[in-house]
Amino acid sequence: MDIYLIDGTYELFRYFYAVPSSKDDSGQEIGAVRGVLGSILTMIEGGATHVGVATDHVIESFRNDLYPGYKTGEGVDAALLSQFSILEKALQSMGVLVWPMVKFEADDALASAAAKAAKDKRVRQVIICTPDKDLSQCVVRSRVVQLDRRREILRDEAGVIAKFGIKPSSIPDYLAMVGDSADGYPGIPGWGSKAAAAVFSRYRHLEDVPKRPLSIPTCTPVMTPYSVEVFSRYEASRTVPSQRSRKVTAVPRRSLNLFGPFAALRLCL
Repeated sequence: MDIYLIDGTYELFRYFYAVPSSKDDSGQEIGAVRGVLGSILTMIEGGATHVGVATDHVIESFRNDLYPGYKTGEGVDAALLSQFSILEKALQSMGVLVWPMVKFEADDALASAAAKAAKDKRVRQVIICTPDKDLSQCVVRSRVVQLDRRREILRDEAGVIAKFGIKPSSIPDYLAMVGDSADGYPGIPGWGSKAAAAVFSRYRHLEDVPKRPLSIPTCTPVMTPYSVEVFSRYEASRTVPSQRSRKVTAVPRRSLNLFGPFAALRLCL
């Protein structure tokens, strides 16, 4: 069986800004909900039998305690926020399992479900449906892959390496260096994507990077005295930035049930 894990938060945001406004009889905005439901129904009609959707029921998470500048719900349109609970109930009515996350994020639920499903011998492939580069860290060979449904781009481990120049396991460290505006952290000044990719193609994690100038064979120097000085200036936060983008793969929930209208699979945490 194939397991489809969908980023409900991303889908709701995408449809909110892509489809015309639509309200129910009480005046409640539901346009984005209708868009997401139609999209997932199309997946099921196309043959998807095991589907799980994760949402950020509360935008804030434990990562806001790690970093004051981390993303919050501030500035998000109230008409969008009001549709989260409606989407969750509607998906459940369709027979799609929903993980409404509060302390953790939707990404953490997707990462946890992917890790558990990948261990099940009945599972042929796990497809994480989101373009979010954070989730690229969950890709494992061709068993756990990432699908950008809007652009119809499917990435396995080789695809992640081709895009970022590093293995999936180094994605959190890469983002800690270059930053991620979507999540509200700026990265480390003086470090661009090429330099970070060159470093993390050789050293898997921030903690492994030596605190000295270095050159990688056949490449231009990637850690000059200046970059080492910049890097050392942020020495105190070598671990914390990568933890902000590293996904939790063991969300402490009693179980994860992934199912569609015709089949069911129980994955115990």
